[in-house]
Amino acid sequence: MNTLEAIKTRRSTRKFKAQPVELEKLKQIVEAGQYGPTGGNAQTNHFFVISDASVIAKLKELVQAAFAKMELREDLYKSLQNSIRLSQKGNYSFCYTAPVLIVVANKKEYGNNMADVACAVENMMLAANELDLGSCYINQLKWLNEDPTLLEYLRGFGLRDDERVYASVAVGYADTESGLPNRNVTERTGNEVVFV
Repeated sequence: MNTLEAIKTRRSTRKFKAQPVELEKLKQIVEAGQYGPTGGNAQTNHFFVISDASVIAKLKELVQAAFAKMELREDLYKSLQNSIRLSQKGNYSFCYTAPVLIVVANKKEYGNNMADVACAVENMMLAANELDLGSCYINQLKWLNEDPTLLEYLRGFGLRDDERVYASVAVGYADTESGLPNRNVTERTGNEVVFV
């Protein structure tokens, strides 16, 4: 698949098979993330490739508990409202059924942290598409990146004191008949372009 095809056919996958992802594919995906552009070539992204089901389950538990404590307000971003609402009902799974969650952190005081992480995540989602895997950009850990309980848990895996999580990506085999992610190309209805 060429680059433009990988871009146009990438879709978010939100339902995954329990099938593990091969280590070689995970290495290729995270390497694609490492090659994402960074401001001033800083290369300060910190990748955590989590495939241990018990760790993912604990993260789901901690995320649900943190969101359940939040006030549900109408002025909040729609997806954040949904996270709070589902958490308060007790049935929230922020990374869906993915067998792998790649968490990406960066320096808290670095001005390009979010942009560098987003570039890395996009590269990883394109690599996943190339490798016949589904993926989905995950915001929830970024929204909770100052939650003390989550910080403490992630520090147990090597998150440094001066780092925060800015994005994650769920990865796995799509739970479809073919096992392939949805690759239907859809026309863009927004994202206005002006040539000057």
